[in-house]
Amino acid sequence: MPSIAKSSISQSRLIATSVRRTHRSTTIAKPLSTLALRTNLNFRHVTLSPLATRQSIRKMSNWPKVTAENPLGLDDPTLFIQKALINGQYVGGSSGETFEVNDPASGKIIGTCPDMNVEDTRHAIEVAEKAFATYRKTLPAQRSQILSELFRLYQANIKDITRLIVWENGKSWNDALAEATYAGSFFSWFAAEALRTYGEVIPCSVPGTRNVVVKQPIGVVALLCPWNFPAAMIARKMGPALAVGCTSVIKTPAETPFTTLAIVELARRAGVPDGVVNVIHTDKHLQDVGKELCTNPAVHKVSFTGSTRVGKILASQCSSTLKKMSLELGGNAPLIVFEDADIPTAVAGTVASKFRGSGQTCVCANRIYVHEKIYDEFAEALAKKVGEFKVGSGFDEGVTHGPLIHQRQADKVDEHVQDAVAKGAKVLVGGKRGKGTEYIPTVLTNVSDDCLITNEETFGPVAALFKFSTEEEVIARANNTEVGLAGYFFSQDADRIWRVAEALETGMVGANTGMISQAVIPFGGIKESGYGKEGGRQGTDEYTVSKLVAIGSALHNMPK
Repeated sequence: MPSIAKSSISQSRLIATSVRRTHRSTTIAKPLSTLALRTNLNFRHVTLSPLATRQSIRKMSNWPKVTAENPLGLDDPTLFIQKALINGQYVGGSSGETFEVNDPASGKIIGTCPDMNVEDTRHAIEVAEKAFATYRKTLPAQRSQILSELFRLYQANIKDITRLIVWENGKSWNDALAEATYAGSFFSWFAAEALRTYGEVIPCSVPGTRNVVVKQPIGVVALLCPWNFPAAMIARKMGPALAVGCTSVIKTPAETPFTTLAIVELARRAGVPDGVVNVIHTDKHLQDVGKELCTNPAVHKVSFTGSTRVGKILASQCSSTLKKMSLELGGNAPLIVFEDADIPTAVAGTVASKFRGSGQTCVCANRIYVHEKIYDEFAEALAKKVGEFKVGSGFDEGVTHGPLIHQRQADKVDEHVQDAVAKGAKVLVGGKRGKGTEYIPTVLTNVSDDCLITNEETFGPVAALFKFSTEEEVIARANNTEVGLAGYFFSQDADRIWRVAEALETGMVGANTGMISQAVIPFGGIKESGYGKEGGRQGTDEYTVSKLVAIGSALHNMPK
């Protein structure tokens, strides 16, 4: 079973033992165990002995047992990796530059990663191209076995994956554990799908000829992942690529690289050959690296999850070589509560959709339309539930929602709230900042259609309630957007369920539920929310090409 080289193992001690220089600053990184002890929403700057620190932290149910040698408190410290992975080796960038990764809850540095450039990216692509010549020939059963072993190892280390998500993304413990569990389901699903890349036989119109269609791996793929689901997004992309025989170059988000690195290390231990999965990082050179991945002719597919603006840029760049693409882009999801809805169900579904990940999800409800007959009742019930939330560090006891990923995200959320209030909206709960990048979960009523929230994705914990009167009116308002990723509605009328589900212009619809994401379903949108599907049986199709093999007969065997 592969293991990390000695130079890689020593990386986990970097925070506690070295002075780290990056292209942005020169910060002495003190051990997290002596830098700060988190208590509720505050930091007490103290200096404790390692024993005293461990004893204090154990009083907090989910706090990792951090030490100077294990600064993130992982059960397996070797899963904390601060390098890139190329050809099975953990390496730095050619320039020697690095960038810092911060804990959103405290703003403190938790590690660094190499800031790689175009030269490094080309090297990773060349390695992946060479590995593809061999990996494409592996049997489906072999690839299925690798993914099954990856799933086993992943489940055994799921608490460490959860800890890494909390450290670098800021999610609450329960939210991070839910994501980690969801991410693992993709390895299980695609382990089975590796055996099901079926072709077909097509009746031929030419005498004596047989038409056979086979599916083959498309080649080297570039996987561009977002920060909001650091485990789930890489699992959803890497799983099918491994299943069908593709090799990959993964570009991690600068905010959350460590979760991806831990998962890829587990893939190495599961038997993924060197060069099949490669990981690069960048912050300063993001645009140049992205362009190289989109224009390099050795890359045959790009899978990107992120904003519509960036997706359009990447699609334009990929057009130079006509690459196949999967684009899962921005959303502006409507959620409709009809007058016949079961209100407790609608409230629970709205909370699940809107406030998961502190609202930093592409499928979360952004515009919540409530029928005028139940508007006040629903608003009161929702505000009561949201008022029970606790915001703080994801490791702290009782915290339900973590901070936002960075300051500019908190600024955008506050801008949306203040804009709505200036235009007549009323704050029922929240409506203000917390500490650092925290934003208190918010419910707004009397929101008008000319607010920023109506036309822009908030990506934060703000439930904006709009009033409507008729089904025809609300469907028109729900569809009045350039994007179409997900939509939700609540009704107990069986006829309306089918009618509204078909009328909403979105790639996915949740009827009487706020949770639609699963490994077994085709995830993706329409309009400017992108194209292509991830997950489900369609997930493997995105990484294959269908090849026709027309087989003729000898002339004397042809019908006369």
